[in-house]
Amino acid sequence: MPNPINQLFGIHAQSVQLRSQRAELLAANLANADTPNYKARDFDFSAALKDMQGLQNTGAVKIAASQAGHISNNAGVLAANAIRYRIPEQASLDGNTVDSDHEKSAFTENALRYQISLSILSKRISGFIRTLRGE
Repeated sequence: MPNPINQLFGIHAQSVQLRSQRAELLAANLANADTPNYKARDFDFSAALKDMQGLQNTGAVKIAASQAGHISNNAGVLAANAIRYRIPEQASLDGNTVDSDHEKSAFTENALRYQISLSILSKRISGFIRTLRGE
Protein backbone atom coordinates (compact mmCIF):
# COMPACT_ATOMS: atom_id res chain seq x y z
CA MET A 1 0.00 0.00 0.00
CA PRO A 2 1.54 3.33 -1.05
CA ASN A 3 2.26 5.88 1.64
CA PRO A 4 -0.26 8.80 1.45
CA ILE A 5 2.46 11.31 2.34
CA ASN A 6 4.39 10.25 -0.76
CA GLN A 7 1.29 10.94 -2.82
CA LEU A 8 0.95 14.43 -1.32
CA PHE A 9 4.54 15.52 -1.83
CA GLY A 10 5.27 13.56 -4.99
CA ILE A 11 8.73 13.01 -6.30
CA HIS A 12 10.26 15.99 -4.49
CA ALA A 13 10.33 14.33 -1.06
CA GLN A 14 12.31 11.44 -2.54
CA SER A 15 14.50 13.82 -4.51
CA VAL A 16 15.48 15.74 -1.37
CA GLN A 17 16.59 12.53 0.34
CA LEU A 18 18.72 11.40 -2.59
CA ARG A 19 20.19 14.87 -3.20
CA SER A 20 21.23 15.00 0.45
CA GLN A 21 23.03 11.67 0.12
CA ARG A 22 24.69 12.79 -3.11
CA ALA A 23 25.86 16.01 -1.44
CA GLU A 24 27.57 13.91 1.26
CA LEU A 25 29.38 11.83 -1.36
CA LEU A 26 30.50 14.87 -3.35
CA ALA A 27 31.65 16.67 -0.19
CA ALA A 28 33.68 13.60 0.81
CA ASN A 29 35.26 13.60 -2.65
CA LEU A 30 36.21 17.27 -2.32
CA ALA A 31 37.54 16.80 1.21
CA ASN A 32 39.79 13.99 0.00
CA ALA A 33 41.06 15.69 -3.15
CA ASP A 34 44.65 15.52 -1.86
CA THR A 35 44.46 12.09 -0.21
CA PRO A 36 46.67 9.55 -1.99
CA ASN A 37 44.79 6.57 -3.49
CA TYR A 38 41.36 8.05 -2.69
CA LYS A 39 38.78 7.00 -5.26
CA ALA A 40 36.00 9.49 -6.11
CA ARG A 41 32.49 8.07 -5.74
CA ASP A 42 29.08 9.07 -7.06
CA PHE A 43 25.80 7.53 -8.17
CA ASP A 44 23.35 7.86 -11.03
CA PHE A 45 20.68 10.10 -9.54
CA SER A 46 17.93 9.34 -12.06
CA ALA A 47 18.40 5.56 -11.73
CA ALA A 48 18.39 5.80 -7.92
CA LEU A 49 15.22 7.92 -8.00
CA LYS A 50 13.50 5.39 -10.27
CA ASP A 51 14.54 2.58 -7.90
CA MET A 52 13.21 4.51 -4.92
CA GLN A 53 9.91 5.18 -6.68
CA GLY A 54 9.60 1.53 -7.64
CA LEU A 55 10.07 0.43 -4.02
CA GLN A 56 7.51 2.90 -2.73
CA ASN A 57 4.98 2.24 -5.49
CA THR A 58 5.04 -1.51 -4.94
CA GLY A 59 4.81 -1.09 -1.19
CA ALA A 60 7.94 -3.19 -0.66
CA VAL A 61 9.18 -3.08 2.91
CA LYS A 62 12.66 -4.27 3.87
CA ILE A 63 12.25 -4.31 7.65
CA ALA A 64 9.32 -5.92 9.43
CA ALA A 65 7.33 -3.55 11.63
CA SER A 66 5.54 -4.62 14.80
CA GLN A 67 2.55 -2.34 14.09
CA ALA A 68 0.81 -1.59 10.80
CA GLY A 69 1.29 2.18 11.24
CA HIS A 70 5.07 2.08 11.65
CA ILE A 71 7.18 3.80 9.04
CA SER A 72 10.11 1.84 7.66
CA ASN A 73 13.40 3.34 8.83
CA ASN A 74 15.13 2.50 5.57
CA ALA A 75 12.65 4.20 3.26
CA GLY A 76 14.58 6.36 0.85
CA VAL A 77 18.01 5.03 1.74
CA LEU A 78 20.29 4.64 -1.24
CA ALA A 79 21.37 1.05 -1.82
CA ALA A 80 25.07 0.56 -1.16
CA ASN A 81 25.54 -1.17 -4.52
CA ALA A 82 24.26 1.95 -6.34
CA ILE A 83 27.38 3.92 -5.37
CA ARG A 84 30.07 3.63 -8.02
CA TYR A 85 33.65 4.76 -8.35
CA ARG A 86 34.13 7.55 -10.84
CA ILE A 87 36.48 6.93 -13.75
CA PRO A 88 39.02 9.77 -13.86
CA GLU A 89 39.53 11.84 -16.99
CA GLN A 90 43.23 12.15 -16.25
CA ALA A 91 45.24 9.70 -14.17
CA SER A 92 47.02 10.98 -11.08
CA LEU A 93 50.45 9.81 -9.98
CA ASP A 94 49.31 9.31 -6.38
CA GLY A 95 46.26 7.20 -7.38
CA ASN A 96 43.69 9.85 -6.43
CA THR A 97 40.76 10.02 -8.87
CA VAL A 98 39.17 13.27 -7.62
CA ASP A 99 38.87 16.07 -10.19
CA SER A 100 38.22 19.13 -8.03
CA ASP A 101 36.65 21.18 -10.82
CA HIS A 102 34.25 18.39 -11.75
CA GLU A 103 33.34 17.76 -8.10
CA LYS A 104 32.69 21.46 -7.45
CA SER A 105 30.41 21.80 -10.46
CA ALA A 106 28.54 18.57 -9.57
CA PHE A 107 28.17 19.77 -5.97
CA THR A 108 26.86 23.17 -7.09
CA GLU A 109 24.35 21.64 -9.50
CA ASN A 110 23.19 19.17 -6.85
CA ALA A 111 22.78 21.96 -4.28
CA LEU A 112 20.75 24.05 -6.72
CA ARG A 113 18.41 21.16 -7.53
CA TYR A 114 18.12 20.40 -3.81
CA GLN A 115 17.01 23.98 -3.15
CA ILE A 116 14.46 23.81 -5.97
CA SER A 117 12.90 20.64 -4.53
CA LEU A 118 12.82 22.19 -1.05
CA SER A 119 11.12 25.29 -2.44
CA ILE A 120 8.45 23.21 -4.18
CA LEU A 121 7.89 21.16 -1.01
CA SER A 122 7.61 24.34 1.05
CA LYS A 123 4.99 25.79 -1.29
CA ARG A 124 3.00 22.54 -1.20
CA ILE A 125 3.08 22.43 2.59
CA SER A 126 1.98 26.08 2.75
CA GLY A 127 -0.88 25.26 0.42
CA PHE A 128 -1.99 22.34 2.60
CA ILE A 129 -1.85 24.52 5.71
CA ARG A 130 -3.97 27.20 4.01
CA THR A 131 -6.45 24.52 2.93
CA LEU A 132 -6.69 23.13 6.46
CA ARG A 133 -7.25 26.62 7.86
CA GLY A 134 -9.96 27.24 5.27
CA GLU A 135 -8.25 30.23 3.67
